Amino acid sequence: MTEDISRSTVTVQAQAVEEKREREAEREFRAAPKLNKSPIHGLWALTNRDLVKWYKNPIQLIISLVQPVVWLALFGKAFNLGGLFSSIPGASPATIAFENLKTFGTTSYFSYLGAGMLAFIILFTAAFSGMSVVWDRRFGFMNKAMSTPVGRGAIVTAKVLQSVVRSLIQAAIVLLIAVALGMDTSNFSVITLSGTFVMLFLMTFGLSSLFVMLALRSSDWQTQMAIINLLNLPLLFASNAMLPVGLMPGWLQSVIRFNPVSYAVDGVRQMLLGSGSAAASAAGYSILAPLWVDFSVLIGFAAVLSVLGIVLSWRLLSK
Repeated sequence: MTEDISRSTVTVQAQAVEEKREREAEREFRAAPKLNKSPIHGLWALTNRDLVKWYKNPIQLIISLVQPVVWLALFGKAFNLGGLFSSIPGASPATIAFENLKTFGTTSYFSYLGAGMLAFIILFTAAFSGMSVVWDRRFGFMNKAMSTPVGRGAIVTAKVLQSVVRSLIQAAIVLLIAVALGMDTSNFSVITLSGTFVMLFLMTFGLSSLFVMLALRSSDWQTQMAIINLLNLPLLFASNAMLPVGLMPGWLQSVIRFNPVSYAVDGVRQMLLGSGSAAASAAGYSILAPLWVDFSVLIGFAAVLSVLGIVLSWRLLSK
């Protein structure tokens, strides 16, 4: 009998302890933060992950700015095409200004090149957006990301957005450097600067979507680097970023009209330098397209490639 009473007492105590543990576990569960399954939250978390690796490593930012600064400071100043007009016998300052306006749509070749350098930095930053996908697949982070509630489209979009943020920040820095080195600012205003960065946003969104899309199934960084080298230089040199379209051969002028980079550069020059003004037109400078056409081409370019990237992510990314 005594043993039965002891066993009952132990059982009651054990039950009390177990109930206390359950109550404590329930309180801890209620106090714990709930898992945020919002697509926006997942998109921001993945975007911020890549941005943290960038802004916590300022050396990477400095290195990425070296090349466009070298082009501006050395190529832009040393290879000054506008300076050739001053060698014309008897050329007056008015004649030199007219020839510059006729050839470049602005006061100097350096200003012309400065606008092209914005596309330069955008193009090369967007090109390396796909490398992040390659490394994530190679080191297993992509598989971990796909095991979370975040959609595959959000994974791709996050890669594009981090490239967009980086590109626009670097473009703003390059623009400040160009202004410090002598770029014409007479047409600068809140509207023209805002319009410029809208066009750069559309350009980098489309280009980043393209390079991320090409990297979706790649696990070899050498293959991705070969793709970057294959596309970057043709996109840059088969555009109006470095030289006016009128100085190029006829077949290349036709190619330029199918290059979205050309429309971004053309729009930026019209807004920042006034190359589409009546004065430039009267001097004989011809823009690539009206400003609304430039915007339309870039909107279509960004929309088509971003949709393709999301659709392909559903097909190509596998758990």
